Amino acid sequence: MSETKGTLYLVSTPIGNLEDMTYRAVRVLQEVHTIAAEDTRHSGLLLKHFDIKKPLISYHEHNKEVKEEPLLALLLAGHDVALISDAGMPAISDPGAELVQAAIEAAITVVPLPGPNAALTALIASGLDTREFTFLGFLPKKSSHRQALLERVASYTGTLLFYEAPHRLQASLQELYKYLGNRSIVVGRELTKKFETFVRTDLASLQQAEDWLTIKGEFVLVVGGAVPDETRPDTATTLSTTDYVSAVTMLMEEGIPKKEAIREIAKRTGVSRRDVYNAVEMALRD
Repeated sequence: MSETKGTLYLVSTPIGNLEDMTYRAVRVLQEVHTIAAEDTRHSGLLLKHFDIKKPLISYHEHNKEVKEEPLLALLLAGHDVALISDAGMPAISDPGAELVQAAIEAAITVVPLPGPNAALTALIASGLDTREFTFLGFLPKKSSHRQALLERVASYTGTLLFYEAPHRLQASLQELYKYLGNRSIVVGRELTKKFETFVRTDLASLQQAEDWLTIKGEFVLVVGGAVPDETRPDTATTLSTTDYVSAVTMLMEEGIPKKEAIREIAKRTGVSRRDVYNAVEMALRD
């Protein structure tokens, strides 16, 4: 085994527009011994475009545990390896984090090459707050896990960034509205590509997304953070039943359905939806 270990390069690749490939990325891919790619067929087209001819090893979500050992063996033998994903930065909603951790534990040098990233590309063009933001990637597949995540971040005041696929877009927009309330949202579609689109609106307006969007391609959802309510009481006991009814009535006068208004006031005040519902129903009967 070589006394000099190789270097693991994390190489960002274009998210759509091949002109976003950097000179440094091309040079590194030309110089390394092996390239680990999420999809060797997809990456093969990219490498062919830039006339890069290197051995490719498949490294994706379903084989990463099996392929980690041979990649580490190459690095420990003194060979440089580059890791690329289908698009954007490795290890960001793509495989790579585990390989990086293993390389660090083996005292292998890890060198990141900055480049395209869909979430940040959408954020800087969104017009929403860029000073504080949280990237959450794709929402969990299980409904209970999605609910738990969205309830956990509902009070975050920073901008929220999500990825979503076309077949999940409508359901995700409805769940964002259900658990976060009505907020500003910017939907970035097909970023850097010919049909790049930004839709700037609010979550309530997108409950029928097909009225606004061509639901094809890949999406980044940039959602405004929670607005701190300085008038919000510290405890539920500081509001009376009359206050619940008044607050719900105000939201309903703004056009928000009664069910949604009750949910929002329950969330603001920290009481159960059932208590707010009972107060409102009693007032309406009177």
